[in-house]
Amino acid sequence: MTSSAATAPERPLSPPGVAHSHFDVHAEPPDRQFLAWRARVGHVMDALPSPDVLERPFHAAIDRYDVGGLVFTECRSDALVMERSLARVSTDSVRDFAFHVFEHGGMHDVRVRAAPRTLRKGEPPPASAGTATILALDMNQPVRMRRSDCRVHTFFVPGALVQETFPDPEALHGRMLACTTPLARLAAGHAISLARHIGGMTPAAAQSSVRTGAQLVVSAFGKQAGFEGNARAAARAAMFDQVRRHVQTHLHRADLTPESVLAALQLPRPTLYRMFQHEGGLGSYIRSLRLRQAASDLARYPHVMVTDIAYGAGFGSASDFSRAFRRTYGIAPQDFRVQALERRF
Repeated sequence: MTSSAATAPERPLSPPGVAHSHFDVHAEPPDRQFLAWRARVGHVMDALPSPDVLERPFHAAIDRYDVGGLVFTECRSDALVMERSLARVSTDSVRDFAFHVFEHGGMHDVRVRAAPRTLRKGEPPPASAGTATILALDMNQPVRMRRSDCRVHTFFVPGALVQETFPDPEALHGRMLACTTPLARLAAGHAISLARHIGGMTPAAAQSSVRTGAQLVVSAFGKQAGFEGNARAAARAAMFDQVRRHVQTHLHRADLTPESVLAALQLPRPTLYRMFQHEGGLGSYIRSLRLRQAASDLARYPHVMVTDIAYGAGFGSASDFSRAFRRTYGIAPQDFRVQALERRF
């Protein structure tokens, strides 16, 4: 990113009723620019320093608009590595979904577990160079990624709004959408236009436009996954909600398996498998929920034995739990608990 991008003219004042903040690192000394940026964005996601980042200028600026319960940001920055760790997820209260619309640049090496993220079944390959992309992140799950020089527009959306279109919002985490379909192109174009014009909008127009943008990006991901606004999709969403409630209610039971769900709900096996193919299958979905519950309990209850937490989350043995936890998050449960306690105190 060039310094001219970081020192672009100030935007028009935001309309009354729209809370706007602007931050730019260009006024900082070169050896403080990255650290200033890290301090600014660190309440949501940590910017990790590279060995030489303090020895050269770093260009970054962000505009944030709080509008009617939603947040819209426009960010321009040099390349960097970003992380939202499991320890941070377990100790803060940020739970929105973030939809990053990349006007140029993008994310690479996105890791939602210990290994780099792989494409899920039915998900298209990465976009070709020059194609706008949208990245969806669940702030209730960990992620680590490399971001190139970019200009990115982000909608922070409450889970309830996402769930109106996408019945399994947690499955969006780490998904990337190339803006090659009419709906995805419309969503990206709306975000780019919104960033250019929100400063001159009335409060009502700003709120309407931000909400429309959020609904467009969620709908684009919903269409990609097959959740469209028709009767068949509504029936599928209702069935999914039934399965999810059953799984969450019985998550602590070691005998909760795909077979037990089939037996309890009497759903067609192919239908059930298709509903969870974007999660890697129902078994993977159950295991993921158990691991997230265990991670939360490890941070919240430091005096409860790891073995008891494992059994409480539905794992059949402490060793199975430890292996699954380390394989997914790249850290042992005991070490994660130490990290979570250090963040808290």
